[in-house]
Amino acid sequence: MTDSCATPDSGHSQTLLLVEDNPGDARLIEEAFSPALADRLRVVSTGDEALDFVNQRGEYVDAQRPDLILLDWHLPGIDGGTVLAELNSDSNHRRIPVIVLTGSQSEQEVRDAYAKNANACITKTAEPDELEATLRVFENFWLSTVRLPPPANEV
Repeated sequence: MTDSCATPDSGHSQTLLLVEDNPGDARLIEEAFSPALADRLRVVSTGDEALDFVNQRGEYVDAQRPDLILLDWHLPGIDGGTVLAELNSDSNHRRIPVIVLTGSQSEQEVRDAYAKNANACITKTAEPDELEATLRVFENFWLSTVRLPPPANEV
């Protein structure tokens, strides 16, 4: 695994948006990532904040467009499914890969996430060591191996 957060051949440092309402889970997720990625991780706790961040509204007017979103499915207010549907309805944002995080074992929830065009689903385990191992695999694959799409305005 590399220490760089640059997409292969892109020369661009990736921004990862974590949408997680549980501060303990957010902290565990942040600590599981490499220091280089943790520096590029931005965290919001509601669906409203996620949409504001991606759309560069309000306090997020200067936010860098995320290259990838880790989205908790169970959020207060606007839930993960609604956030995902809104992102996919906007041609400027549907290119951003969205990885759904859920603490549920529900097969229906996984089907619903993929029906709304999630790029992947990760089940959050209650065991910190298992969660860390899962997130290391995630980081290695999504941020070191996969070539993420450029923003719509760079195409």
